[in-house]
Amino acid sequence: MHIAFLTPEYPHEKVLHAAGIGTSIKNLATALVQEGVAVSVFVYSQKTDTVFVEDGIKIHLIRHKKYRYFGWFFYRKYLQDYLNRFVSLDKIDLIEAPDWTGIAAFMNLKVPLVIRFHGSDAYFCHLENRKQKLKNLWFEKIGMAKAKAFIAPTQFAGALTQQLFGINDKVIRVLHYGILLSDFANETPEDFEPGLVVYVGTLIRKKGVLELPAILEKAAETYPNIRLVLIGADSFDIQTGSPSTWQLLYSMLDESLKNKVSYLGKVPYAQVKGYMQKANVCVFPTFAETQGMVTIESMAMQKAVVNSNIGWAQELIIDGESGFLVHPKDHVLYASKITALLADKELALQIGRNARVRTEQVFDIRKTVLQHIEFYQQQL
Repeated sequence: MHIAFLTPEYPHEKVLHAAGIGTSIKNLATALVQEGVAVSVFVYSQKTDTVFVEDGIKIHLIRHKKYRYFGWFFYRKYLQDYLNRFVSLDKIDLIEAPDWTGIAAFMNLKVPLVIRFHGSDAYFCHLENRKQKLKNLWFEKIGMAKAKAFIAPTQFAGALTQQLFGINDKVIRVLHYGILLSDFANETPEDFEPGLVVYVGTLIRKKGVLELPAILEKAAETYPNIRLVLIGADSFDIQTGSPSTWQLLYSMLDESLKNKVSYLGKVPYAQVKGYMQKANVCVFPTFAETQGMVTIESMAMQKAVVNSNIGWAQELIIDGESGFLVHPKDHVLYASKITALLADKELALQIGRNARVRTEQVFDIRKTVLQHIEFYQQQL
């Protein structure tokens, strides 16, 4: 069997951008190869055309092309022709694509198409109570119609996407994103920096980072030695027009807290894991997610996590056992969960141990890859 992934991102130095979608695809692609499945990854909207093989995965970087008119249509048709050429040359059996902005719209592929709910524009606009551009909704609806079947990373993401797009006649299978647990081993969980709280992810309103100044202020009243480290790319804020969410966040901090907060920007992932390992607590107060890779990675590293309690998150963490779930707007409660963990080392360690067990039970890529293989075979 030969499975191909169409994606706008992938974690590689030659690729322009990589985040949660790219990480989840790489995890799955690597596990599929280890199970004897051939894998190709097609990364679109890149600067140059390049094809190379790494770790048994054939990676195509496809240059973005500009057109005088209707580029949104002609580039999709260009991708269609490119994919179909390698379907024939490399005997690809199935292609998986993301739902975001309907990249599969207008494509007529020679093999079955599966669309994974990484999070459509319609999905995120719904969760953030934003108005969606009609063009994006149109593209996504057409793209959905092209799929033979769908994969949802959580029941919540599957049910909400099904509702938003009126999907009633096609299979939606819930298959969690998995991680290779050996990559997130923590042999010394008791060795952390007391009071250190770490956030990893894009600095953007939908991730709940603008709730952190109020949460930190409440937490510092109980635990004055708290420190917050933020790691991830900065972004434009859609609501205020600020070119920097970090600058907006910093302006919201009380003067007494500004020396307690550090923003590191984007750093190599080995360093990210190093900061996770140092963390006393990891926080993810997001409003909009389909699953949340960094939450699972932190849990695998035996970190006590205080996470958003919205929809999908309830499928990741058992509240009070393998982490804490709190609505990001409930600043007092969110802060109290953080300070409870900072003040009680044994509680933080126990929650971390339980978190690791939870990831082993539900998010081990060696288990989830077998579920994926079974699903792909059913579509052929």
